[in-house]
Amino acid sequence: MPFHGAWDEIVAVRFVERHWSCDWWISAGGLRETQARSSSSSYSSKTTPPVGPNFLPTPRVSSRIARPMPTLPKPSRPPWLALAAALPLAACRPQPSPTPAVWERVASMVEPRAAHAVVATDTAIYALAGTSQGGAPVLDVERFDGERWAVETTLPDRGRNAPAAAVLDGRIFLIGGFDTTTNTPLDRVDVYDPSTRTWSEATPLPAPRGGHAAAVLGGRIHVLGGGNSQSTLADHDAYDPDTRTWTALAALPRAEGSPAAVVHDGKLYAIGGRSGPEDFGAVDIFDPQANAWTAGPAIEPRGTAGAVVRCGAIHVLGGESQAERRTLADVLRLDPIGGWQPLAPMPTARNFARAVVFRDAIHVVGGSLTPQTSHAPEGSAIVERMAPGCP
Repeated sequence: MPFHGAWDEIVAVRFVERHWSCDWWISAGGLRETQARSSSSSYSSKTTPPVGPNFLPTPRVSSRIARPMPTLPKPSRPPWLALAAALPLAACRPQPSPTPAVWERVASMVEPRAAHAVVATDTAIYALAGTSQGGAPVLDVERFDGERWAVETTLPDRGRNAPAAAVLDGRIFLIGGFDTTTNTPLDRVDVYDPSTRTWSEATPLPAPRGGHAAAVLGGRIHVLGGGNSQSTLADHDAYDPDTRTWTALAALPRAEGSPAAVVHDGKLYAIGGRSGPEDFGAVDIFDPQANAWTAGPAIEPRGTAGAVVRCGAIHVLGGESQAERRTLADVLRLDPIGGWQPLAPMPTARNFARAVVFRDAIHVVGGSLTPQTSHAPEGSAIVERMAPGCP
């Protein structure tokens, strides 16, 4: 940082080594140490003090000290370099590495499935619809109580692929999808009540769609993206179960099918997705108060990934890269300071990696082991669980 005759600006020195990090903020008022985080060695002399506990280590305009300071001669070498060099490394604090994720195989589903929907209630996980081995539609709805899977009921139709599902007020909403193994979209919304083991119908979608995502925010079911038989959609609609009405909200920034959707800190996240042969890595954040989307930290492009919130952080799991023609085993965790951080990958790479949190553990239920080539992908019965507990 240049000197301007009067030493009236705060000067910052950052010295970072892998797993160690210290910032010393130097001013006429004294020396203050703050802690930052970094994954690689770096040196910066043009930053300003952080504001709040979750600051991002990005350059900012320097702050002014209110009290005027005496004029100092311009030094040939900034004096804070010598001071920084003299500070002992022992003053730094180690940055703990995240606890490695531990995966384990649990009971398999009765029926293999992909392009399906999965939800969790307080007492069970439910797997609905999708396609099985050979691409046949799956009519049975299965329930997992933490020990084993059993057939709970059957669908009230002849089967569908790529629907979305959400739990609201103890009921399971099965929303849209494509008819059987075709690309003919549906607008029907069926509601299953586990307490009575009965089906009913809700108000249909404003327009047929499949390959969309759904999440509950503010007592309403938000449905994002997807496609019909002709094009990919950016539509964003919310369903109010009290009034049984759909409301059109701010559309996604782009048309995309097969995104992952999750709610965190009162906002809705749309993660990844695809249109035709193109995968997206965008992460878009919807603010319901402003009815507007903003951009979040991007990931590597993918579609059909799963997303959940666990231990106060968003996790993205699996999916498919069309460009690389492979299914993914990646597990990424969104750190508020460091961005997306890799965790231990899933033991089995899968697209349509339907993920839920049940009893404090992430469960990835079913999915296809091979890249998708049609609306009738061959499913698997594999269920893997990330051990409960937070790092």
